[in-house]
Amino acid sequence: MSIVGTRVVRVEDEKLITTGGTYIEDLREEALTGAVHAMFVRSPIAHARITSIDTSEALAAPGVVAVYTAEDIDLAPGAAGPVAEPWLADGVVRYVGQPVALVLAQERYQLTDAAELVDVDYEPLDAVASIDAALSDETVLFPEHGSNLMQEHGHEFDDNAFADCEVVITETIVNQRVAPAPLEVRGAACAWGEDGRLTVWLSTQNPQMARTIIAAGLGLGEESVRVITPDVGGGFGAKIGADPDAVVIGWAARKAGRPVRWSETRSENMTAMTHGRAQQNTVTVGGRRDGTILAFRLDIVQDAGAYPRTLFLPTLTELMASGVYHFPKVEARSRGVVTNTTPISAYRGAGRPEATAAIERAMDLFAAEIGMDPVEVRKANFIRPEEFPYQTPTGAVYDTGEYAQALDKVLDSAGYPELRAEQARRRDSGDPIALGIGVATYVEITGGDGGGESGRVDIHADGSVTAYTGSSPHGQGLDTTLAMLLSDQLGVPMDKIAIRHGDTDEVPKGVGTFGSRSLQLGGSAVRQAADEVIERAKQVAAELLEASADDMELNAEAGMWQVRGAPSSRTVTWAQVAEKAGEGQLSADVWFDKGTPTFPFGAHLAVVEVDTLTGKVVLRRLVALDDAGPVVNPVTFTGQRHGGLGQGAAQALLEVMNYDADGNPTTATLADYSFVTATELPDFELVDMATPTDRNLLGVKGIGEAATIGSTPAVHNAVVDALSHLGVKHIDMPTTPMRVWQALARVREAD
Repeated sequence: MSIVGTRVVRVEDEKLITTGGTYIEDLREEALTGAVHAMFVRSPIAHARITSIDTSEALAAPGVVAVYTAEDIDLAPGAAGPVAEPWLADGVVRYVGQPVALVLAQERYQLTDAAELVDVDYEPLDAVASIDAALSDETVLFPEHGSNLMQEHGHEFDDNAFADCEVVITETIVNQRVAPAPLEVRGAACAWGEDGRLTVWLSTQNPQMARTIIAAGLGLGEESVRVITPDVGGGFGAKIGADPDAVVIGWAARKAGRPVRWSETRSENMTAMTHGRAQQNTVTVGGRRDGTILAFRLDIVQDAGAYPRTLFLPTLTELMASGVYHFPKVEARSRGVVTNTTPISAYRGAGRPEATAAIERAMDLFAAEIGMDPVEVRKANFIRPEEFPYQTPTGAVYDTGEYAQALDKVLDSAGYPELRAEQARRRDSGDPIALGIGVATYVEITGGDGGGESGRVDIHADGSVTAYTGSSPHGQGLDTTLAMLLSDQLGVPMDKIAIRHGDTDEVPKGVGTFGSRSLQLGGSAVRQAADEVIERAKQVAAELLEASADDMELNAEAGMWQVRGAPSSRTVTWAQVAEKAGEGQLSADVWFDKGTPTFPFGAHLAVVEVDTLTGKVVLRRLVALDDAGPVVNPVTFTGQRHGGLGQGAAQALLEVMNYDADGNPTTATLADYSFVTATELPDFELVDMATPTDRNLLGVKGIGEAATIGSTPAVHNAVVDALSHLGVKHIDMPTTPMRVWQALARVREAD
């Protein structure tokens, strides 16, 4: 019986729940002996000219080793052009939290007082704190560039695109800015060796990418930098690669001639770590009154924050604009603007949740306008199974999908007719606790970065196995998943399989973990490496059994080599084969790049209760089907779905990073930022379905972000649905009690 597909407890968990993980703050490496501690002095103003910086008092403070400003840093700019982001603010600050200086001290407790003694004089400038303000160009963040518009992508819209439509609906949907808020904040420790090499311990999702960024920033060859990733307490996209702060810490270690340790505070993390989402999307949908949609348009404006670090995000939103639907006409374009706010980067889903939120709200708006059940509108426009592989008007090529079947399974599990009946009963009775039912169907792209992944498998003389992967897990349970795959393939018990990752000296080549790519690319690389090892072992096993290599077969259930058709007593073990071959001979190191993007899909249904007197929303049920192909381990698969559902629902209900008109963050601590907890979430009801793909060796698709993508619009639609009979057509996320109450008040005033 295969271990693949069975529930296996994560091998990572024993350490985490007993001795605990080893995070940046826990490092006790010999190379870090005598390390000093670092803290950035960060701007308290969103937009200002720096007129002077006086470090003298800070330098005189107890324990202070050095204070560095932009004048001290002798590194080339991180990027060319008028929008280059400085290592430390040089002349102008452009967001609250931008680093202005760096303080080094003997002890960490000495840093806060010393940092407050760095005297920075600011001359305030007008702040650009919103997308609309950025588009107006009344204040330009980078005068040399001449505009706040940093990117335009897509095509001009067709004035006649909706000419044949009986009904046309337009709405602007705000996909609000959110904070990733990982349990472990950002941190790094840097030490230069006597050989001139820099070792960086970094909380990152991509040690190899981080090595490339740090080496380039410091003007070094990649061979001069080693990045080691210990346990990582969450990333969610915001720890892809290395932020400029890590480069500065490496530079400071060289400048000071001492190892340097840095770990930010929670408040720093909320204002200085990249944020996610922050899109303003205008949707236009047109069609016939029978529910057939003829044209869809998506106009995207991406708030990039103060520096355009990742303007690929809105292009992903464009790519996935039409979702699971076959529309005759689809138009999408995007613009990216800079504002005096924290830079935006990837956050769980990275551009795809924004596309789904837009199209799924549009489907409900269209259904409401024509007086049709939103489920029936969706069914009338789904891409049909026989159309796959399906190329969308925006250029995506979907592999496989069963969209109608997925929705039907969720509706059946939820008891959709009964829910609608209960909703009608409450409305007829005037019950102030309104019931809302929200549906969302989605498709997303995973492994779409265009890169491959490394995999290496070594079989040792005692029969144990070590596998090396360029994927870099940070909570997903990848060690367990890869060990299960190898155990199934090689017939070696899981307790004799070690998975190694996160050290660029051990795994020099790799892409890392993001975009739900690890299993389909990292797993396929390990599978390919194991296949090659099996082929090499055949000849050795044949010599031991005095048989032809063509007649050899691996009995994976028993973990034995045998001659095909010969008595079962004539077998040899992996240990015997590896010992005969010699240490290091049963090894294969591969680069898997044959996989192409896959397209997981699913359907979610949310049930909410809304108190129409106070605006309070309670999420009562969340029924979810997330189809990512065959499941290796239901334990880790379910865990990824639970996490995604929680984050997606949180965005719909309560999470938002707010700024005032002067660019000051007003939700910069967990006392102000409504971080989701178990209190706000119901027990999730999971529905299973598995549609394989032919685009990688395992037939799998990514699951890490899928549940986030479907749950947000399902919950969002449910809240609006609860109030639709009262005249509410749309509420921007998050649907907080205040926003719900205000929406109801506007309707009452209009009456």
